[in-house]
Amino acid sequence: MPSLIPPATKTPAGVPSVVPAPPLVPVAEFSTIRQAREFAGIHSFPKVWWLSPLRLSEERGNLQCVPASTRISKRLLDIVVASTMLVLLAPVMLVVGLLVKLTSQGPMIYSQTRVGLNLRSKKGDRRQGDGSVPDGMEDRRQPGRDRRASVSYGRHFTIYKFRTMRTDSELQGAQFAVKGDSRITPIGRFLRKTRLDELPQLWNVLKGEMSLVGPRPERPEFIKPLSDEIPGYLDRLGLKPGLTGVAQILNGYDNEIDSFRRKVAFDMYYLQNCSFWNDFKILLRTIGVVLTGSGAL
Repeated sequence: MPSLIPPATKTPAGVPSVVPAPPLVPVAEFSTIRQAREFAGIHSFPKVWWLSPLRLSEERGNLQCVPASTRISKRLLDIVVASTMLVLLAPVMLVVGLLVKLTSQGPMIYSQTRVGLNLRSKKGDRRQGDGSVPDGMEDRRQPGRDRRASVSYGRHFTIYKFRTMRTDSELQGAQFAVKGDSRITPIGRFLRKTRLDELPQLWNVLKGEMSLVGPRPERPEFIKPLSDEIPGYLDRLGLKPGLTGVAQILNGYDNEIDSFRRKVAFDMYYLQNCSFWNDFKILLRTIGVVLTGSGAL
């Protein structure tokens, strides 16, 4: 099975290039941008000077560690903003949908499975002893089929977007978009640049599957190879995925290992500094990203 890591990150021999693994930094220590930079293992790392750092008395491992007042206010903000935007932008979404339908073959709305919030923790094997089967009993366990040994990913959900690619874009399997991707339709390129293709995700926010602010939701096909390459990648699943976030604003679209490392660092930095006021700042910053089209492919 071919690797899902983009060709740009491979050596001539076809083996994924491995960025020297940075020292493992505990989740709780992402309260400073310096520590996030060290985790990413990259010298050039944008500062998040506009985000207000919190003075935490306890470390945060996932969304459950965020104060209840912050979680409630965050959810209320999601409901109010998402419902208001769905009503106000309904005419815009109708026009966009018609343009998608009239300019290329296929549905106007594209649905795809993504990985969402994961609040489960790994537990030890409750089986005692050396794991051998008692005399007179049949061992029905199959190699590689032990669910206890599997990686605990997040809850799957269906995300909705305006279709920006041809319907035959993944005949050869799932793959990341790249700059100048020929699979993107002419109207799709405009929608991606203006982020109009993501408006249907407001429905995901209203349903509670996503939040306005949080990590970009990833496809199940990419989770395993990325978690194998990047220390702490699965930790970002401790936050509900979002329409926008620190990583989306500063990192843009991710399609190579360095950018994925930066994304993880930004997401974990956000977890340690998640607050209603910081969410409001991120939403304001997102307006500038939409207007300039920065980070789009």
